Amino acid sequence: MTLVERLDRFQRKHPQAGLPIAVVYKFADDQGTYLAALITYYGFLSLFPLLLLMSTILNFALAGNPSLQHDVLNSALGQFPVVGAQLSDPRGVSGSGIGLAVGILGTLYGGLGVAQALQNAMNTVWRVPRNSRPNPIRSRGRSLLLLLIAGLAFAVTTVLSALSAAAGSYGASVAAGIKVLLVVLSFAVNAAVFTVGFRFATAREISIRQTLPGAIAGAAAWQVLQFFGTAYVGGVVKNASAVNSVFALVLGLIAWIYVEAFVVVLAAEFNAVRALHLYPRALLTPFTDDVDLTSADHAAYTDQAQAQRAKGFQDITVTFTPPDPEPADEPARPPAKDG
Repeated sequence: MTLVERLDRFQRKHPQAGLPIAVVYKFADDQGTYLAALITYYGFLSLFPLLLLMSTILNFALAGNPSLQHDVLNSALGQFPVVGAQLSDPRGVSGSGIGLAVGILGTLYGGLGVAQALQNAMNTVWRVPRNSRPNPIRSRGRSLLLLLIAGLAFAVTTVLSALSAAAGSYGASVAAGIKVLLVVLSFAVNAAVFTVGFRFATAREISIRQTLPGAIAGAAAWQVLQFFGTAYVGGVVKNASAVNSVFALVLGLIAWIYVEAFVVVLAAEFNAVRALHLYPRALLTPFTDDVDLTSADHAAYTDQAQAQRAKGFQDITVTFTPPDPEPADEPARPPAKDG
C-alpha cells in the first residue's frame, strides 16, 4: 500500500481529520479565489468614496473641535490600517457639498457591488439553485440591508475604538484593562456582524449555529489583518519614497482586502462543509478519475450540478458510473516455427 493510499484510508476513517481537506477541495470546486477577487474589486472601488464621505461628514459635524475631529477620524480610519494613516489628517479633505455627493454615490455603487458579490459567493458556497436565488430587485434590497448592518456595525466599532482617543481630548484617561475590553467588544461586534451577514447573504435557510464558527474565524481574521496592516504601513510605506509609497499603499490595500475576502469565503466554505456533511472526500478526487469516491464526493458533485438549475420545472439528475477497468495485456505469443 502506497503512502497516499494510507493517508486516504486514515482520513476516511477519521472524518475530523478529513474536514480541512474537504474544505480546501470545496473551495477549489467553487472557484473560491475568483469569488474573493470579485469581492475585492468592489471593496476597493467603494473604499475611497467611503473615506471621502466619512471625512466630509466629520468635517461638518465637528467643525468647532479640530482636536476631537482628528482623534475620531484617526480611530475611524484605523479600521482600514493600510490607508488610514495616510488619510487620518482632517485637513487632507475639506468638507464640501461636492465631496458629500461624490462620497454618497461612490459608496452606494461600490457598496452594492460588494453586497451583490457577497451574495453570489454565499449562494455558490451553499449550493443554492439559480432559480431559488433572489431576483435582481430583491437581491439589491438584501444588499441595502447588508450595507445598513455593516454601516451600523462600523459605527459601533468606530465609537469603541475612538473612546480612548477621544477621552484624551476631555482630559480623561482610559486604563489598559478598559482598552483590552474595548478590543474584545469590537471583536464581539464584528463576530455578530459576520454571523448576521452570512445568514442574510444566503438565500438558503441556515441557523446561527451553522454560521457561528466561520463568523468567529472571519472576525479574528479582521483583527489580525488590522494589526498586520498597521505594521505594513509603519515598516514599508513609511520608509518608501514618494513614488514607491503610492504603489506600496495601493498594492498593500488591494492585498489586505483580498486576504480578508479570501478568509470570508473560506470561512463560509467551512460552515457549509460542516453543515452539509461534505466530508471526508477522496484524497485524489481533484487530480484523477481513477479514484474511489466517497459519499461526500457524491453529495458535493451532485449539489454542484443541481445548483445550476435555472427553472423550478427543470430536472437535473446526476449519476456516477465508474470507468470500465482497462483490459489486461494479452500474453505474448510464442514465435512461429519455421516449416
